Amino acid sequence: MKKVLITDDAAFMRMSLKTMLAKNGFEIVGEAENGAIAVEKYKVLKPDIITLDITMPVMDGLEALKHIRDVDKNVKVMMISSMGQESIVREAVMTGATGFVIKPFNEETLLKAFNKL
Repeated sequence: MKKVLITDDAAFMRMSLKTMLAKNGFEIVGEAENGAIAVEKYKVLKPDIITLDITMPVMDGLEALKHIRDVDKNVKVMMISSMGQESIVREAVMTGATGFVIKPFNEETLLKAFNKL
């Protein structure tokens, strides 16, 4: 069972991701509401996969991605982005993200992206 750390500043999005992933065989080991917390939790929890929203307060997803990759170059990162942020998603992939999902998404789209990791 793959362990996942979910990062999003919106509680309803964290809950949606948690529900969809947990019922499809992923173990949710933690949640973070911004990138700074995600970096610290990543170091402690050592999940197999981390989701990062791009736009968050304190530290955004791109900055968090850079810090997490400094800790683990092989980390699996699923970036979550709203429509209209495609150029940022491309930058995230070039920085080391291993996948991305565009909001809004459905369960099938989410699982397809996760199964590619």
